[in-house]
Amino acid sequence: MDTQAPADAAVRARAEEHLRALVGRPDATLYDDQWAAIAALVVDRRRALVVQRTGWGKSAVYFVATLLLREQGSGPTVIISPLLALMRNQIAAAERAGIRAVTVNSTNMEQWDEVHRAIAAGEVDVLLVSPERLNNPGFRDEVLPRLAATCGLLVVDEAHCISDWGHDFRPDYRRIRTLLRELPDGIPVLATTATANQRVTDDVADQLNSVVEVRGAPATSLETLVLRGSLDRASLRLGVVRLTTAEQRLAWLADHLAEQPGSGIVYCLTVAATQEVADYLRSRGHRVAAYSGQTEQTERLALEQALVAGEVKALVATSALGMGFDAALGFVVNLGAPNSPVAYYQQVGRAGRGTVDDATVVLLPATEDRDIWAYFASLAFPREELVRETLAVLAEAGRALSTAALEPRVDLSRNRLETMLKVLDVDGAVRRVKGGWESTGQPWSYDAERYERVAAARQAEQQAMLDYLRSDECRMRYLRRQLDDPAVLADPEWRCGRCDNCGGLGLSTEVSAAAVEEAADRIARPGVPIEPRKLWPSGLAAIGVSRSGRIKQPAEEGRAVARLTDLGHGAALRGLFAVDAPDGPVPDSLARAMVTMLRDWQPRVDAIVVAESERKPALTADLASGLSRFLQVPVVGRWAVVDLSVGPDRGATNSAQRVAAVSRRCALQLDDPAAVDGRRVLLVDDRVVTGWSLTLAAEALHAAGAAGVVPLVLGVNG
Repeated sequence: MDTQAPADAAVRARAEEHLRALVGRPDATLYDDQWAAIAALVVDRRRALVVQRTGWGKSAVYFVATLLLREQGSGPTVIISPLLALMRNQIAAAERAGIRAVTVNSTNMEQWDEVHRAIAAGEVDVLLVSPERLNNPGFRDEVLPRLAATCGLLVVDEAHCISDWGHDFRPDYRRIRTLLRELPDGIPVLATTATANQRVTDDVADQLNSVVEVRGAPATSLETLVLRGSLDRASLRLGVVRLTTAEQRLAWLADHLAEQPGSGIVYCLTVAATQEVADYLRSRGHRVAAYSGQTEQTERLALEQALVAGEVKALVATSALGMGFDAALGFVVNLGAPNSPVAYYQQVGRAGRGTVDDATVVLLPATEDRDIWAYFASLAFPREELVRETLAVLAEAGRALSTAALEPRVDLSRNRLETMLKVLDVDGAVRRVKGGWESTGQPWSYDAERYERVAAARQAEQQAMLDYLRSDECRMRYLRRQLDDPAVLADPEWRCGRCDNCGGLGLSTEVSAAAVEEAADRIARPGVPIEPRKLWPSGLAAIGVSRSGRIKQPAEEGRAVARLTDLGHGAALRGLFAVDAPDGPVPDSLARAMVTMLRDWQPRVDAIVVAESERKPALTADLASGLSRFLQVPVVGRWAVVDLSVGPDRGATNSAQRVAAVSRRCALQLDDPAAVDGRRVLLVDDRVVTGWSLTLAAEALHAAGAAGVVPLVLGVNG
């Protein structure tokens, strides 16, 4: 039952005055659902979830509500926002309406004290914080309680992140559940997203449901007001171009990028691909730049501004350029498919906003997309025994341990360990404190059934993405149906009339021979630098390994033919190292690529030492003997497997554990004790996963008298 009070005409009139100041248009009026959300927040002081398409005006709801609540004497609005780019856009929009907005995030630590002083003095209307701040001990224990007690409105932007059914679930967002429980009665809450299917919508709404006091009446149980609108994007024309090879897809970009309207984004699935594609497109005369999570913050801001200003035709980006980036873009091209229609809908939503009435959206799928999806799926929540092991280590320590101190004791990478600890923190099993993490001693259960259901849902989403590529259904209808858009579900005959399947978009599959030839040459050009490890991982002493600090004699920069995720030789490498791939000699295509790379690189070496492989002994032996013949230098020894009880992947996700495992598993064996004395050694392996095996082998070779150690491998993971 809807308990919203009758619309207050005076409040709505005042709300529309604020809207006009916000958007800079004297004729602007609120949509009915915008007013319904504002009335729920300002008049009824209740909680609302708004699921509306990108560009609909969700930010107008919370900015107008903020101005109305501030006029009524309420405290500042707190907006939990996931990305810095989104924060910057929101602050700029707020300032246009005279809203005093500030942010607390990882890039402005020097301003935190001033921000907190301004909040205490009542000089701030809106505070934007990242979800990561919510679990910072100082912010959580000192600042957050004051904000919870004094804020006038809490806004959760990109609210699908709260739900682990959401395509972009983030453990830090789960802290919001605790914050919601701690809010005083009568503090309105708004959650917004453009990418939530019915299951995610129900989950988020359930977390928002609360008991509140309405206009002085007795406390009443109120369900969250859910406002779902049509997710159609009338400005988007969607299409798929299916090409056979990576060089054809690159050539299509080179030939057709200039035809795309305005400026836009070329999305890639990996960081390596952004760099490779941007480099190729620049060589073909296009003004583009690479953008990813590894791009420095100052450069990110400069690139975003360059895109907004039309100074570049495109940013070749990972999904790091995603939620909340607000610009009038004319196109989005995806080189490789995201792993779900929901994630794809969000990415294409970057185009066709603001003044752009007609934007082109093109998907160029690749056969290797599924391999990349599988890699990201491997980073899911760890197995129960690893979780229990972590909890046991913390309990035994009896004190706080930093992530760096925990890492040597648990066979997980730093990122997976951090993510797991955040989940355990929200579940109450651990607590983040100054100095690290501590055990709470509270019982904790591993919800294997739920994790399996989430994994099954992810598999279904991937299949739905594959079906999208082959479907003859209206493209926009397909995406809206995947998002459970009630408007399209109620109208089975609806068609957008704009996509390639509806006949509203024609996309040529033709590519020029010159572009294909240059693309083929670019992606076939072998050679990826292998940067040597410079420092030993911290905490080795705790697991009985007597190494620390700087590596005294590291390997030199080495070379690999390619990364396994690369567009060219990556496909051959993925096949070579597949779990079920047979052992055998180096494939001809990779042997030719190795020769080409060596001719360009010309390493100066006097001897070869080969790293033995338990899984690929024939491959590594053939690689070493072929290099010996080509370079005319002898194979003089092996980085030998001496302890088969230590598996080849032991510790592969954790640096300290890997160093300990390889130290036990392998040892240097030379044909002659003086075989490498004073010589430069080519250290040959099949691939690099962590780099620690090569590092320890180089250490042993230097100890045996080698003048230099140069690593050479076929492939690099990642």
